[in-house]
Amino acid sequence: MAKAATTSAAKPVKKPAKKPAAKPAKKAASAKASGKTLLVEQTGSPIRRPASQRATLIGLGLNKIRRRATVPDTPATRGMIAKVAHLVRVVEES
Repeated sequence: MAKAATTSAAKPVKKPAKKPAAKPAKKAASAKASGKTLLVEQTGSPIRRPASQRATLIGLGLNKIRRRATVPDTPATRGMIAKVAHLVRVVEES
């Protein structure tokens, strides 16, 4: 079986256009300013869970069962807790 002839004509490579730098997002009312925090405890294992749920636990500062982390009480943090509500519990709100 004979090999097919290869062509040596290479196509020019197009460089992607540079995107303008992203503007920094406006920060919402900081939890530090209001002083509200949540004490969250991990109650379930991230084994056999989607990678996004494992990443959310790490974002909350948790990585092992019965570990606790103090996180600011913000809408973003509340959303993270809601996403992994079956793996964590809120121990204390202050």
